[in-house]
Amino acid sequence: MKKISVITILALSWVVGLTSFAAYADEAPTKAEPQIAAPAENAAATSAAEPAAAAPTEPQLVTADKISSGDTAWMLTSSGLVLFMTIPGLALFYAGMVRKKNLLATIMQSFAITCVVSVLWWAVGYSLAFTPGSTPYLGGLSRLFMHGMRFVFDAKTPQLTVSHLALTIPESVYAMFQMTFAIITPALICGAFAERMKFSAMLIFMAIWSVVVYAPVAHWVWEPSGWLATMGVLDYAGGTVVHINAGIAALVCALVLGKRIGYGREFMAPHNLALTMIGASMLWVGWFGFNAGSNFEANGTTALAFVNTMVATAAATLSWMVAEWILKGKPSLLGMITGAVAGLVAITPASGYAGPMGSIVLGLAVSPICVFFVDVVKKMVGYDDALDVFGVHCIGGITGALATGILVNPELGGIGITDYTNLVDFTGAYNLVTQMKAQATAVVATLLWSGIGSAILYKVVDLIVGLRPETDREREGLDITDHGERAYNY
Repeated sequence: MKKISVITILALSWVVGLTSFAAYADEAPTKAEPQIAAPAENAAATSAAEPAAAAPTEPQLVTADKISSGDTAWMLTSSGLVLFMTIPGLALFYAGMVRKKNLLATIMQSFAITCVVSVLWWAVGYSLAFTPGSTPYLGGLSRLFMHGMRFVFDAKTPQLTVSHLALTIPESVYAMFQMTFAIITPALICGAFAERMKFSAMLIFMAIWSVVVYAPVAHWVWEPSGWLATMGVLDYAGGTVVHINAGIAALVCALVLGKRIGYGREFMAPHNLALTMIGASMLWVGWFGFNAGSNFEANGTTALAFVNTMVATAAATLSWMVAEWILKGKPSLLGMITGAVAGLVAITPASGYAGPMGSIVLGLAVSPICVFFVDVVKKMVGYDDALDVFGVHCIGGITGALATGILVNPELGGIGITDYTNLVDFTGAYNLVTQMKAQATAVVATLLWSGIGSAILYKVVDLIVGLRPETDREREGLDITDHGERAYNY
């Protein structure tokens, strides 16, 4: 009977969310500029009689007049904001939720991943993710060690390279922006195995995962020749590539590792929620670079993504607060900041496609869904996802990815499907069934690739160095046993 009630509640949550979207069908459509691989914002004024130039399909050389200083400045700022999300944002967010004996180990995971992934992205990750390859499943090797990328103008070579995905900024800026996404995605996984994975095992797993799992999914969705991109999948800033990808890997890790020693019997409350709140606030601020930066230009669509990120997050925070107030009798700080992250996750794939009203409805809908998985499903199944990466990032990412296929509808205030071959108004045909099939395919493909791939990698790493520390070392805390230092010396 309990299981039936749980399933009923879940079904009702989805029905309420979807019917809420439909309630705003009379909202006026929001006109927005094209996002990527399109002419600049003023291209809409081009005469319909002029033939459309073929869109570039690979990085190319351009002269100085093709580079926009405004777009470049915005993308440099966005890159810094997204890096700020990981260090110190995510590091502090996670560190406050663990016990004090594991604080430094938790922070160090985010910092080490930043360094490891940065080098790997320069060496191989960028090329595999964002250059066209011989198949629709993986990029080529033309940018290994960023070979062929021209960084500056000089008298002899008055040109530099741009990505075919961002024509008005240097390719080096685009590569660095995407590097920050490649950094935070594996760092998110750390919340699932908090307090119980060896540092050496974590380093090996994250290094391999960033190349073998993350890079292919990024290519599928964001490189125009990727198989999901050609299907018409919409993922503005990483609902599938980042959040579902990391979230399902986190669940697999929690299942493979098993529960923390004393889980369910010992007191494991967060040791410092003030740190967690500071980290969450940094995540929120950095997320404007994450979502609004994903337009690769500074224009109206950038502003739309900025607005949607703000209002959806605020709505989700309030929604989680109310849900917790009803279920537990009191609203908590941890609940509010968790709701904020759920809202940020859900709006990520829709941020440049939905209208503000649809974004608010999405924010209101995602929190009860995530609350259900965090408070009900987790306890019912019995897995130890220490910091609720699966319940917030994977479930919130799935909710956002599917909702994007609905909220892009102009009749619901969305921008509609953008057709880059139509230079008059860039309008394409929207079909709900076709779009939802594409969105669902992306969700399932990411779940399978990342879930199965992560399970294999965990087993391989376990054979090499072992995943978990010995029982007495885990009890003492990873700060001392792995790193020989304490966060608090008083």
